[in-house]
Amino acid sequence: MQTIGVIGGMSWESSAVYYEALNVGVQERRGGLASARVLLSSVDFAEVTALQEAEDWDAVAAVLAEAAQGLERGGADFVLLATTTFHRVADQVAAAIDVPLLHLADVVAEACLAQGVTSVGFLGTTFAMSRDFFTSRLASHGLTVHVPDAEAHAEINRIIYEELVAGRVVDASRRTVVAQIERLWDAGAGGVILGCTELELLVRQADSELPLFPCTTLHVAAALDRALG
Repeated sequence: MQTIGVIGGMSWESSAVYYEALNVGVQERRGGLASARVLLSSVDFAEVTALQEAEDWDAVAAVLAEAAQGLERGGADFVLLATTTFHRVADQVAAAIDVPLLHLADVVAEACLAQGVTSVGFLGTTFAMSRDFFTSRLASHGLTVHVPDAEAHAEINRIIYEELVAGRVVDASRRTVVAQIERLWDAGAGGVILGCTELELLVRQADSELPLFPCTTLHVAAALDRALG
């Protein structure tokens, strides 16, 4: 079994989901008392968020690259960024290490195409929806990507940062996000990517008639395939 390096803390709720899912996945695949070989480097969410808001992406890259290098020194065979928004600096992080970085957008795009979905909606933080660093990576695989109208971004962002990162799951917020999924369907999406780990705490496949592609679940499955393969 390979050792999985996880750069987390963005948010710690998201990292906890990754850690649990990796271990549950190994137990399901291997049985018995098997668990995942995981190294976790958890950064200060307040620090990297402040740098993000200041658009100091070189500093963000430096923080995450240092975390990745620590994981590599510790014996990680490959690295995951347990976040969507901070994939903005994924290329810089990947360049700072000699082990692979398993890019989330590549994993999700492959999952969409495997189900025959070529037109997808994307939900995430305002930053991830309004910038093209993630959606363009998806599009490079041949996907057409739809995002909610700009006026919806603030409410989705509020739900993520004021509720979900604190572990609060609110029914009214679930209805709000499901309504956005339905609007993306109307816009031509054949499936919707839940492009933020915290959104998976709120919305499940049972809430939507469209296929949902939960980024964390897919990222974890790809990591397990690599680690156990």
